[in-house]
Amino acid sequence: MKKLALSIMFVAFLGFVYADNEGTKSNASEAAPVETLSLSGTVLDFNSGETLTGVEVSIEGTDIKAYTDFDGNYKIDDVKPGNYNIIASYISYDKSFIENFEAGIDNNEVDIKLQSSK
Repeated sequence: MKKLALSIMFVAFLGFVYADNEGTKSNASEAAPVETLSLSGTVLDFNSGETLTGVEVSIEGTDIKAYTDFDGNYKIDDVKPGNYNIIASYISYDKSFIENFEAGIDNNEVDIKLQSSK
């Protein structure tokens, strides 16, 4: 009889604990989403001004990168606002290094010119 009474009390206790947890759930999922932006721009040849296709544009210290399309345009999505070093690299061109670019809602476009490595 004692085992039955203890079992019923244990089940009731668990019910109260879980019922209480339902009311005190964290609202982290309801919090405002972290704002992200898209960095975009065009990569051009420094001398001729022609757009370059297939240039790798990356954010230093991360695995985030994009490649330019046939019109020389690139777009990197889901970037948090902040300061970044941006690197553009292409075969037969010197790497272009943009230091401390401050990415923000109003400042999210970076045009890059690459110098031919002769």
